[in-house]
Amino acid sequence: MRGSRSKNYRWWLRIVLYTIFLLCGQSVATILGRLYFDKGGSSKWLATLAQLGGFPILIPCYSIFLRKSSIANNIIDSNPPSFLKLLTLVYVPLGLLVAGSSFLYSVGLQYLPVSTVTLITASQLAFNALFSYFLNSQKFTPCIINSLVLLIISSVLLVANNHTEKPAGVSKGQYAAGFICTIGGAAVYGLALASQQLAFRKLLKRETFKVILDVIVFQSLVASCTIAVGLFASGDWKGLKREMEGYALGKISYVMTVVWTAISWQVFAIGTVGLIFEVSSLYSIAIGTVGLPIVPVLAVFVFHDKMDGIKGMSLVLAIWGFISYVYQHYLDHQKSKIENRIATEISEDCTLGEVIHSDNRA
Repeated sequence: MRGSRSKNYRWWLRIVLYTIFLLCGQSVATILGRLYFDKGGSSKWLATLAQLGGFPILIPCYSIFLRKSSIANNIIDSNPPSFLKLLTLVYVPLGLLVAGSSFLYSVGLQYLPVSTVTLITASQLAFNALFSYFLNSQKFTPCIINSLVLLIISSVLLVANNHTEKPAGVSKGQYAAGFICTIGGAAVYGLALASQQLAFRKLLKRETFKVILDVIVFQSLVASCTIAVGLFASGDWKGLKREMEGYALGKISYVMTVVWTAISWQVFAIGTVGLIFEVSSLYSIAIGTVGLPIVPVLAVFVFHDKMDGIKGMSLVLAIWGFISYVYQHYLDHQKSKIENRIATEISEDCTLGEVIHSDNRA
């Protein structure tokens, strides 16, 4: 009894720790990403590399988590695909999609208030539902439709509010480019999520922790290499020294901003993977939903972003859309658990029947 309580206590302690990692990592990384541009940074390629390049921090997680069992007892393929096949069909395509969405997100951070970027990014769930309809036969249930409508209205409200919140020094063309790129980044990331789901269903066919971590690490490696090539090919790297010397907070702060942005995104990744491992991907999405208001509130104090009535309404609609989306996944998850339990019981009954029939014959 005491051992069971101790085990339950340690489990809840891990859940709290991973939740803190997810919320703090996501919020701090977003704020630091905007701080880089706000204080004189201008390289979109470097800002994007900071989002992706810290993935080696995840490698020790293999030894930490692999001592435990898999996170789900899905169908295990006795003949797993080769690494070359996974690299070609899974890691490279997903890495390119993540690289594209991260770069577009960086453009948005450069030209838009960070609170606006955060709210627009919420629309990635709507795009995920849309792409999942074509790739994964996602059904448009009332909850999904409700989520799509709410998230679309949330973004439309931000468009209507653009004349009151355009940052100083940003032209109308740059603001429009930031808005379009942020929506584009949300769309590409939604496609990446739907494609990832398709890969798990068609190729990987299992959701052990190692498989999930493999996907995260290798797609991050591909994405980081892609952005690094862009950094050098564009010639942006030549201006990094001058950019660092002109940074408003000083050279050391410039380096620390970039480094801690990279670390914060990986802290977020560790929290996400940890919650997937300990609970489920649904729970991880739900925690991300809870954290949605954090960045806009922090932006009011850090960057003096305006939080007027329209943006507040947009925030409420975005959270409502998130909750509606997560609730539908909860219903799907519960239905899947019931179906799996029934299938297991039928299989056990058939096995027991065969044993009894064998004994009778003997």
